[in-house]
Amino acid sequence: MHRFRFLILFFSFVLVLHSCSNTEDKFVRINNSHFEVNGKPYYFVGTNFWYGAILASQGEGGDRERLVQELDYLDSIGINNLRILIGADGQDGTLTKVMPTLQKLPGVYNDTIFDGLDFLLAEMGKREMYAVLYFTNSWEWSGGYGQYLEWTGHGVAPIPSKDGWNTYIDYVSQYATCDECTELLKKHITNVVNRVNSYTGEKYIDDPTIFSWQICNEPHAFGDENKEAFENWMTEVAKHIRSLDPNHLISSGSEGIAGSEFDKSLYERIHTKSDIDYFTLHIWPLNWGWVDGSNMKDSLELCIERTNKYIAEHIELGVKHQRPVVIEEFGMPRDGRKYQLDVPTECRDRYMENVFEQVVLSSRNQSMTSYQHQHSRNQGVLAGCNFWAWGGLGRPHSEHIYWQPGDAYLGDPAQEEQGLNSVFDTDSTIQLILKYTNKIVKE
Repeated sequence: MHRFRFLILFFSFVLVLHSCSNTEDKFVRINNSHFEVNGKPYYFVGTNFWYGAILASQGEGGDRERLVQELDYLDSIGINNLRILIGADGQDGTLTKVMPTLQKLPGVYNDTIFDGLDFLLAEMGKREMYAVLYFTNSWEWSGGYGQYLEWTGHGVAPIPSKDGWNTYIDYVSQYATCDECTELLKKHITNVVNRVNSYTGEKYIDDPTIFSWQICNEPHAFGDENKEAFENWMTEVAKHIRSLDPNHLISSGSEGIAGSEFDKSLYERIHTKSDIDYFTLHIWPLNWGWVDGSNMKDSLELCIERTNKYIAEHIELGVKHQRPVVIEEFGMPRDGRKYQLDVPTECRDRYMENVFEQVVLSSRNQSMTSYQHQHSRNQGVLAGCNFWAWGGLGRPHSEHIYWQPGDAYLGDPAQEEQGLNSVFDTDSTIQLILKYTNKIVKE
């Protein structure tokens, strides 16, 4: 009788173990310097879709029919990683800023945008897509640094296009040492992370659709004198996110070494001595003077050389610290720096192909034998890229260049010429994307 009971208990135990071993883990994890989902490597070609929550809303700016069509289209070309703005800050009415905004005043929200974010995540989950969600911005186009400083009594935030870049930089350089700003941001983060999705009933912290919480879009110290305060700020905010959510990855949103005042050691410390899980970098050849906008074709190969050198610097850090690396912003205008959809994208396609190829090669390195992997230069740490940015089914207005309320949302924020860096569904770039999403090693 005792033997019979023992056998029953033994087989019950085996069944439990079998059941546990077959339980899917849909969260993105890091294992030995690589992203994994359910024990399988995860490499990706993704895109920036910053306006996703607005488009998914049922209020001003919302268009759920288009949103669903965009997600279906992205899914069809193999894009399953979207980088998305949680929402803009401040009052509506500034034409260079995203509208409608989410956070009107500190802790006072436009619930239609939150509802849009719920819907967006629910729809992405159906398609097994992943979202990188960033909380704030160092630039004016979504409020960010400037708006938090304005809320805490530092005067009216300048607008770069109106007041000049130097005036703006001087103003936002106060942010790193603004403790009140940090506390407001932490409260905002708490409100977001603790949210329950109204469509799925699932807590955000339990939703595997969220790939990573991201502190800020392109955080900057804005001055050598602010480096220590900036490092402390990044560390503190990352720690706060981790205290709320042990399930998801945390990322910085950094442009890389360039985003740390070109201080490599500062960038390295921020990404290795905090709760930040992986390295990020952004690459802006036109903005950084790496390509001549009036003569893109003749300056392109040198631009690609500089791009590859910049990527390699960050891969070296990834290998050194055994952490993944993601190129989460890179873009190029249409040929001749024009905006119309009938203008070709030959230079852009050549530029993006170079980046896509490196991600594909990295995915193949990851699948090497242990000896090959050990002696590979990048060891498969370059995990993915998100090109800037998805214009999709949207179209620029035919009678004005800059965004106005009522216009379709494109990949270019309101302060930029509409169509500048957007990738549309009719562009030749789409076939390039499809080619490389099919090349990525997924097993």
